[in-house]
Amino acid sequence: MTARAWAELLRVSALFTVPGDALAGAATTGGRPDRGTALAVGASLCLYEAGMALNDWADRDEDAVDRPHRPIPSGRIAPGAALAAAGALTAAGLGLAGCAGRRPLTAAIALAATVWAYDLRLKHTPAGPAAMAAARSLDLLLGATATGTTRRNPGLHRTPGPTALGPARGSVRAALGAAAALGAHTYAVTAVSRNEARGGSTAAPLAALAAVAALGAATARGQRRARGATAVPESGQRTLAAASRAVPTAPGTTPTVSRRLPASPGLPPTSRVLPAVLGAAYVRTAAGPLAHAALNPSPPLTQRAVGGGIRAMIPLQAALAARSGAVGTAAAVMGLVPLARALARKVSPT
Repeated sequence: MTARAWAELLRVSALFTVPGDALAGAATTGGRPDRGTALAVGASLCLYEAGMALNDWADRDEDAVDRPHRPIPSGRIAPGAALAAAGALTAAGLGLAGCAGRRPLTAAIALAATVWAYDLRLKHTPAGPAAMAAARSLDLLLGATATGTTRRNPGLHRTPGPTALGPARGSVRAALGAAAALGAHTYAVTAVSRNEARGGSTAAPLAALAAVAALGAATARGQRRARGATAVPESGQRTLAAASRAVPTAPGTTPTVSRRLPASPGLPPTSRVLPAVLGAAYVRTAAGPLAHAALNPSPPLTQRAVGGGIRAMIPLQAALAARSGAVGTAAAVMGLVPLARALARKVSPT
């Protein structure tokens, strides 16, 4: 009973929507997931669960009326225990981010501050959806800033792959577009969730449905290309790195990529098609429940729409990773879908 109560409090079925934030952020930098990315994923999981525990602690009086079955109002978990868990998980998340470097720690501090501000103050204000959207965007930026920070200046002649063309070092600028897309989806779903206990809102599901359609179309356009150049997938980057090692250099100098190197290979078919497939999966997951909630904004259908919007984050994250050329990362993120679906049958994600 205690284990199930904590699983309900922490929304463990929604936990599978979290790793994709950091992985999508890592993909936008052009680097491969590394130890820094793993630390960012751990920090994200801790901070997300801290937010879940803090949310139920802050809403315990409201839940006693609208959701008396929740762990705190039902007496299965003491309010003090939930608050203590929120504090401990926040400290753990910041500690993991600090192990990844100063920039990831800065992003994690901003994320933690946003989570606590949302749960304690902003949730029931007009700024609530924006605060939740900012939290998801910061979570993606946490993965972007952490990726590459734990490498020790590998150098072009030693390490093939994306770092051979220059360590990513957490490129925030490259991740801003993906962070904005994830934030827009989160804003739309959060706006719907504000009516899940009582229902009655048609405008919020309709607006969310329009946002989902726009985001699906944007992510389905295929891999992004740099201005004036062709984006290089991971296989092409390894080819460039190998070619750069073949360029003769004087003793004591650092090899550079010569102008005589072969032209960058074109995008493989998978990199062009996969974002469209994943974008369609994202729309399919979110749009159906939202359409039902728009037609009949009852509490059960509204809650189902929120749950669908939460689960849709996984294919959205995968589509964003694929759009950055990280096909393997996209596949790994999509592997979380059956796990989330199976656990959602036992523990509600909302």
